[in-house]
Amino acid sequence: MGGNPRVFDLSHVALHTTRNDCWLVINGQVIDVTKFLEEHPGGEEVLLEACGKDATKEFEAIGHSKAAYGLLLKYQVGVMRGFKHADAAPAEDDAGEGTKARAHVMTGSAIKDDKKIRCLGAIEFVLPLVVASFAFWYRYSAGLTGMTK
Repeated sequence: MGGNPRVFDLSHVALHTTRNDCWLVINGQVIDVTKFLEEHPGGEEVLLEACGKDATKEFEAIGHSKAAYGLLLKYQVGVMRGFKHADAAPAEDDAGEGTKARAHVMTGSAIKDDKKIRCLGAIEFVLPLVVASFAFWYRYSAGLTGMTK
């Protein structure tokens, strides 16, 4: 979003709660996820339950990737009244009164790219394959030697 972002209240976001018009709030950013519903890896139901609400806690509890945080910017339609991004000026009221809302600095948590965790992911993938292969080999080799009943 370039320039001054559009400013919304939670009451305005609460009007967008359908499959054809689904908005939610994450870290003070108003996100229109309507076009993202079918693409969401967790399923569209998760997003539909959060529509019209502040879903910051749910979003951060899942531990989304850096790419997910990048998608927030792609689908952002505005900010909540009083929200201030670290490098942006405070958002002005929609009423055009020229007053500036209280500023809040956006906070976020960084997800570390830990090699140990990546290794565990490989083990979780390979280990079941090894066990299944061993079971198949054992069953097949027993049939060849006549050890079955």
